[in-house]
This record gives sequence, structure tokens and C-alpha cells, in this order.
Amino acid sequence: MHRPLVLRVHSFFYVALATLGYLAGCSKSPDPKLVYVSSEASGEVAVVDPDSAQVVTRVAVGKRPRGLKVSRDGKLLFVALSGSPRGGPNVDESKLPPADRSADGIGVVDLVTQKLVRTLSSGQDPESFDLSLDGKTLFVSNEETAELSVLDVAAGKVTRRVPVGKEPEGVTLRPDGKVVYVTSEEDSQVSAIDTTTFAVVGTKKTGLRPRGIVVTKDGAIGFISNELSGTLTVFDAAKEEAIGTITIDAQKPITQRPMGLALAEDGTKLFVSTGRGGAIAVVDVAKRELDHLIDGVGARPWGIALERGGRRLFAANGSSDDLSIVDVGLGKVTQHVKIGGLPWGATTGAHPN
Repeated sequence: MHRPLVLRVHSFFYVALATLGYLAGCSKSPDPKLVYVSSEASGEVAVVDPDSAQVVTRVAVGKRPRGLKVSRDGKLLFVALSGSPRGGPNVDESKLPPADRSADGIGVVDLVTQKLVRTLSSGQDPESFDLSLDGKTLFVSNEETAELSVLDVAAGKVTRRVPVGKEPEGVTLRPDGKVVYVTSEEDSQVSAIDTTTFAVVGTKKTGLRPRGIVVTKDGAIGFISNELSGTLTVFDAAKEEAIGTITIDAQKPITQRPMGLALAEDGTKLFVSTGRGGAIAVVDVAKRELDHLIDGVGARPWGIALERGGRRLFAANGSSDDLSIVDVGLGKVTQHVKIGGLPWGATTGAHPN
């Protein structure tokens, strides 16, 4: 009678330790060069070896995996999962199936075993998130409830809910860890939230439908991608105010739609995926202007990530069901890796911070 209880207790503590990244006695370490791609339609994360340009395994994680990040110690992968049916432009939402709220959560994948070990509570319809500097807290955007959820990783519970603008998506922690930013697609704004008091300490207006946000390593300047304006909003991260605009596409209607962002390690270049534009925009950070476009990336590149050292960039292309490997120096795509299942996000095994 006691043995099942012992096994359940042992399992609970194992998962808790795995979630914190402290698995003792593990001789193996995850390969930091691997690329992880979330597939929204198939409920999987594809693990890609960029050297061989092959999918080495697929990890079943749950419904609609989108945003994903590697833990700061490199041992775990967190993945946003949603039970809301996939909609999109021109979709009649009244004809969509009912939401499955039991599927909402943040999946935790052990990168050594490449298995899902736990799913954390997250609030409704999580899309993107970022990690606190100590790795103990996740800040999660809840698109349907217009909130930011504060998630205690060890406890697996949401401890605070902060009202933000409608349809929140991108979430980024300021490098000093004191402020977390959340973009609001519908309200065309970004909220700045104090990570100690959880008070909203600033709100910045942006272009139409802001998606992603990134801040320079010194915490001075931030960039926000505005999908429907074809622009980036530049802001002063100390004063929490917008200070300029970078035009990615001046055409009417726009072709290039800024989405995902990745900042070079040396801070000189900013890479921007352009969704239906099928390109990566390369921005000169010092000049605050578009330098050039890398065309022919794929159909609807969204999530992008740079490998450590910045030699290659990876773009998840939703409509062409593949991952592009871009040689940054050559400024062109060198390989495509078939992923399937509507690729949404991409991240590398080495945490960028």
C-alpha cells in the first residue's frame, strides 16, 4: 500500500528538481548548438542539428506550442501551450471549436532526455514569455484575458496577474531584470511593469499591431516591431518613452511586416523577420535605419534566433513548414530544414543572456 505513494512522492521531487535545473549526478549536458522549433499545428517541438540540417527528434508537448525559451542554465526548454483554437486573419471565430482550457500551460522539456517532464499553470491562452534573471519566475502574456501572469516555476503556480493592453503578445525582460515589457497588438502600445511591485510604470504608444520587443544589453535602447505599420518603434528604456521610428517598408500597402527580433551579440545589428514579406530585415542599430533585406527566407518567417557567436540565424517559416538557416556574413539562406506543423518559434540551446 505504501509503495505507490513513495513512487508518487519521488516523481514529484524529481520533476521539481528538473524544473529548477538541478538534476544531480547527470553526466550528460544538452548540446548548445541545437535549435528548437515549435510547431503550432502538430503539438511538437522539433529538435534540429544545424550542422547536418536535420531534425534529430520531435518532442510531443501539447496543444498549440508557440513561444519557447531555454532556461538560463541551458538544461530545460519552456514552451507556451494553448487550448484556444487557432484563428488568424479572415477566420470566422464563431465557427471555431470550443477552447480546451485544460491544455493551457507552460510545458517543461528536459533537454538531456528530450522529454516533456511537467506542464506549469500559466493563465489563459499563453503565447509568449520571458524568464527572470534568477530563472525562478516566468512572465507570461495571456492573449485572451489581456493580462501578464507571473509564474513561480518551482511551485508551478501563477502568483500574480497584471492587467495590460488588449491581445498581449511579446514579453521581454529588461537586461537589469527590474522591468518586463509586454506588447499589446490591439491597443498598439507597450506596458512596462516593475518586477518587484508589479505596478505598470510606463506605457508607450507604438505603430500598428506591435509584436516583438528587444532591448540592448546596456539597457539603454529598445526596439518594438510593428507588423501592420511596417516599422520599428525605438524607445529610451531609462525614461520609458518612444524616441523614434525605423521604417522597414514604406510601400502602401506594406509588404514587409516586422515580427520577430534578434539582436546581434555585439549590438551593432538587429535582425527582424517580416512575416508575409518572406524576408529578414537587417537594421543598423547605431544609425537606426534599415541596412538591407535578406530575401527568399521562406513563407511567413516569424520566430527567429541567432546562434552563439552570431554566424548563423534561424527562422521558423509557418506557411512553408520549414526552418531556414541563414549565413549572416553572406546574407543569404544556405539551407532549409523541413519541419511541418506550422513552425512558429525558434530558439537555440544556448541562452542568449
